[in-house]
Amino acid sequence: MVTLGIESSAHTFGVGVVDHGKFLSNKKDMYKISDRGMIPRKVADHHSEVSYAVIKGALADAGISIRDIDSIGYTKGPGIGPCLRIGELAAKTLANNLHIPVYPVNHAIAHIEAAKHLSRFRDPLALYVSGGNSQILGTVALPFKHYTVYGETFDIGIGNMLDNFARAAQLNPAWGSSVAKLAKGGKYIGMPYNVKGMDFTFTGLLTNAIKLLDKANHKDVAFSLQETAFSMLSEATERALMLTSKKELIACGGVAQSIRLAEMLKGMAYMHKVKFYVAPNEYNADNGAMIALVAEKMHMSGIKIKDAECNVLQRYRADSVNITW
Repeated sequence: MVTLGIESSAHTFGVGVVDHGKFLSNKKDMYKISDRGMIPRKVADHHSEVSYAVIKGALADAGISIRDIDSIGYTKGPGIGPCLRIGELAAKTLANNLHIPVYPVNHAIAHIEAAKHLSRFRDPLALYVSGGNSQILGTVALPFKHYTVYGETFDIGIGNMLDNFARAAQLNPAWGSSVAKLAKGGKYIGMPYNVKGMDFTFTGLLTNAIKLLDKANHKDVAFSLQETAFSMLSEATERALMLTSKKELIACGGVAQSIRLAEMLKGMAYMHKVKFYVAPNEYNADNGAMIALVAEKMHMSGIKIKDAECNVLQRYRADSVNITW
């Protein structure tokens, strides 16, 4: 049962191959983001240009030919429309030529399922933190098996918040990892802390931090921004753990690559005797292997996908997906 997955929700065009839960390959090519951020049309052009080479490379790394593929998955959403459509077109073209089924995959669920698969946890609470989203999720059985959202951002994802601050601070590259490097050795400055139950907001924190760039040491501002944002996420996640009584916790998504966030979550989980896992960076960054994994699960569960469902949806909610596996 060999499945190929295509990820194209944002700056990464990724292709992975999975066989019965085993990751055979995970190839990608990233659009180089300038200080202007991502221009959707240009990112989509990049994906179109590199798609053939990335697919070919993933097959070569897996040691198989395209004829060995039994099913294909692609990212339906959430994500940037023009970028998502490139992945959809590539997946449908291959599926039609090979006469095999194609499965539309939710990007957030793919991140969670990859971390769950690698951790071997059975029923974890998941903190999903990416550029465009930040949510706390866990599976429930009613009214159908799905991921319910216990808490989420009311405005922007933590990844976008960190990237916006990086651009304002003229960091290069303007990513969260650059903020983390700048924050080393910084001292704390009081900042807005916005948590309501298990939900949180980041725009007030971001606005405050950008204003402080003209008044305070940039290292101190970066340190304070990061500590405050990660503390907010940790508090909301801790509250969700107490509500659900779950004994396993995973962090996933691009921002889960942060060493400091993992430290905070690990310490919190230890206090409550909860198992904690964060996947290797390869699988927290956007990648095709996680899409292939979920597509394989969908295929093996026997789900039938209608042609009308094989489209893209920029605001594809994780809590709207029926978990059939």
